[in-house]
Amino acid sequence: MEFIPTKTIISSYNENPYWFGINYNMNMYKGCCHGCIYCDSRSNCYKIVDFDRVRIKENSIETIRKELQSKRKKGVVGTGAMSDPYNPFEKKYELTRKALKIIDEYRFGIGIATKSNLVTRDIDILKRIQSHSPVIVKMTITTFDNELCKKIERKVCTSEERFKAIKELSDNNIYTGVLLMPLLPFINDNEDNIKNIIKKVHECGGKFIFTYGMGVTLRNNQREYYFQQLRKIFPKENLENIYMNTFGNIYENNSLNATYLWKIFKSECEKYNILYKMEDIIEGYKRNYERNQITWF
Repeated sequence: MEFIPTKTIISSYNENPYWFGINYNMNMYKGCCHGCIYCDSRSNCYKIVDFDRVRIKENSIETIRKELQSKRKKGVVGTGAMSDPYNPFEKKYELTRKALKIIDEYRFGIGIATKSNLVTRDIDILKRIQSHSPVIVKMTITTFDNELCKKIERKVCTSEERFKAIKELSDNNIYTGVLLMPLLPFINDNEDNIKNIIKKVHECGGKFIFTYGMGVTLRNNQREYYFQQLRKIFPKENLENIYMNTFGNIYENNSLNATYLWKIFKSECEKYNILYKMEDIIEGYKRNYERNQITWF
């Protein structure tokens, strides 16, 4: 494991955050080894060289403690934006678990984005944090089909295992839901996939599902890698040419059925009483803290 120097880990305070009400961002790992074919973090604009190789930010736990001590405003610390906090190395190094303990100690909230069922290991700490501050866990699930999952998200647990994690988190009253993104045109952008995921989230006790754009974003280095993987995984479908003929080089590659799929998504979420609007999700997991701790924010 390579340890890389870093000056800071906790971002500055975001006063009016849109994305799940996250006030601070925190990443102790750099790079990701999940092998998802569509990952936007591969894009050159993020300047992560050798993205598939996970590295650890040096003295990360000491840095996090020092930075949280100095923060004047409490808020929700988000992790998982650029690198999954529950990559396989987390089992050994437990950096995410140690960071959660510090977040609990200094009474901040936590927002976790992950594709790994390892998050259930830390339910004990998440419950402690939730006793005083907001907690939200966002599990990314793109396909209900485990076999397809193994093709497009090769080195991470299957969708079935992620659903089990959602149920375990929900059974422990952790506010949990799904990031249904991206929907890959001509691959998983279909009505059955959306309906099956929403129904399963309901059965597992998930509180929300959030999706955006009903498609996938592709730019520079990410686009080349995605097309390369399409050629390997779907050699007979000629998907690269279909994408180029349909979308050209535009950034947003939305499903050709995006309008119809959004109607299905909205209808099914309302049918099962699952939140899908960002403002409702934020209000849902922060509600009790705004009522009971007026000065929390």
